[in-house]
Amino acid sequence: MTKLDVKDLTGKKVDSVDLPAAWFDGPVNVPVMHQVVTAQLASARQGTHKTKTRGEVRGGGRKPWRQKGTGRARQGSIRAPQWIGGGVAHGRVPKDWSIRVNKKVKRAALRSALSDRALAEAITVVRDLAFEAPRTKDAVAALDALGHGEHKVLIVLADRDEATIRSFRNLPRAHTLVVDQLNTHDVLASDVIVFDEAALELIGSGRRASTAAAAEEVEA
Repeated sequence: MTKLDVKDLTGKKVDSVDLPAAWFDGPVNVPVMHQVVTAQLASARQGTHKTKTRGEVRGGGRKPWRQKGTGRARQGSIRAPQWIGGGVAHGRVPKDWSIRVNKKVKRAALRSALSDRALAEAITVVRDLAFEAPRTKDAVAALDALGHGEHKVLIVLADRDEATIRSFRNLPRAHTLVVDQLNTHDVLASDVIVFDEAALELIGSGRRASTAAAAEEVEA
């Protein structure tokens, strides 16, 4: 089990916490991570590209000139692919690029990615990771205090806080997610992961802080 310091937004240690072993202390399975990241990138493709075939281009209904006797190559339509303005041969058409991956594989990939970041000591836990108002200057100061001003940072929040998200939004090297959006690609694409302390307990639950609290009230 990995123990980490819990810091505040000024970079000062305020406590320590054990990272959940189920997510941060497992084997690093590279093939599974590759499979899931490939599926994520493929599913992100829109697939709306479209070209017209010779049957869809307007015009060209009659033969441009007679078959023989002109000295020129025979042609059947001015909308054939070799003509300017003609249809495209074997052109791109709308396609669904998405690749289905089952939940068990996705969880295994995320576990591998988080374990890899834990082994690399590229995880920081922050208590009360939130700002009262959206202000990029505060976000820059917080990252500098945590020692991640020059890193590509993934910020994981326990719930959707608009002020905090908007504070980091203008920073090109920072990406913010709510814990229920945590995924393998974004983990591997970052140099460092900064977790809100409250988000650690919600990893893998599919919930964020507000929905988890609502569920507890219902159960009570």
